[in-house]
Amino acid sequence: MTFDTLQIHYGELSTKGENRIQFIRKLVHNVRVALKQFDVEVKGTRDHILVQIGHNSVEKLVARLQEVSGIQRISLVAKTGKDINEIKEAALSLIEQEKGKTFKIDTKRSDKTYPLDSYGICVAVADHILDYSSWEVDLHNPDVLMKISLRQEGCFLSCHDYPGAGGYPLGMNGKVTMLLSGGIDSPVAAYALLRRGLLVDCLHFASPPYTQMAVLDKLKDICAKLNVYQNDIRIQVVPFTKLQEAIYKYVPEPYCITIMRRMMVRIAEKVAKKNHCLAIATGESIGQVASQTLESMIAINEVTNFPVLRPLAVLDKLSIIDTSKKIGTYEISIRPYEDCCTIFKPKKPKTKPRIDECEKYEALFDYAPLVDEAVEGITNIYISEGKEVKE
Repeated sequence: MTFDTLQIHYGELSTKGENRIQFIRKLVHNVRVALKQFDVEVKGTRDHILVQIGHNSVEKLVARLQEVSGIQRISLVAKTGKDINEIKEAALSLIEQEKGKTFKIDTKRSDKTYPLDSYGICVAVADHILDYSSWEVDLHNPDVLMKISLRQEGCFLSCHDYPGAGGYPLGMNGKVTMLLSGGIDSPVAAYALLRRGLLVDCLHFASPPYTQMAVLDKLKDICAKLNVYQNDIRIQVVPFTKLQEAIYKYVPEPYCITIMRRMMVRIAEKVAKKNHCLAIATGESIGQVASQTLESMIAINEVTNFPVLRPLAVLDKLSIIDTSKKIGTYEISIRPYEDCCTIFKPKKPKTKPRIDECEKYEALFDYAPLVDEAVEGITNIYISEGKEVKE
């Protein structure tokens, strides 16, 4: 008897009512896609997903599954029949393959028709191990905790659990337009959205010749890292130069960033609606820079009633950096190539902009045709499974 199966536990999906089956089907599909290189059998049930290990490395399978949103926990299990003698023999065989001297049995019995209750199963299995091995019981700090789950379809035994990414299955909660700058924050915001089951469609504002083309290489490499969580990602590149030049020609310098962000939101809303996205998302964190004070966010949001998600709003910079290192985007994000938000950064940006002032400065030039021109001039870059692909 060996541990030959990975049992995937749903976590938050267990709280779903009538939609539960849809979430599970989506997660089963996502698991199959994630593990397609391993050639494994994946079977979904109401309570868990089973992955047959076969000749594959447990470590590699678990590592890949830990990158799939919607998984709360992964257990390495062996399945037996429900006869108590079969369960006892399986438990003895499995525990003798473990390292240590002490053990504890923890049983959950969802099949309430079974003749033994959870405590009775624990006692029977523990007594058998004590009788036929040198292992000893330790209820408080055991070297090995053996979990037994007795269900209608059989009995599952496990000694090893691994944490999952949590959240919801990718794509289950819709699609958002993610403003991707190439800095540290926006890739982390995209990752946070992916964990909540949201597909991301990226939008980048480019201002050549002021910004370098190397920024696009950064974006490609960042999205290649995010492909671990979403196989196919599109980067929509907005030609922002004309609009940005107009802003810096007509708007006083302290208000330039605020007006620029208002224009970005106007463009993002048009793009989001065109692509059937349900929201706009940004990498903003409250108070981190001048355009991210609450007063600035109010002034920026005033141009739209479309949902604007800010998944990093209450996170500090150090925790954002930690996550960026975890997902592999940090070293890419710190490459010294500036985007349109940093290249024109004013010396004294307005931290508490007023909406009436914003409207006054926007009235100084005809921005609507420039917004439409920027939307019409968008070009697409597609990143799939870590590589750029042509349309």
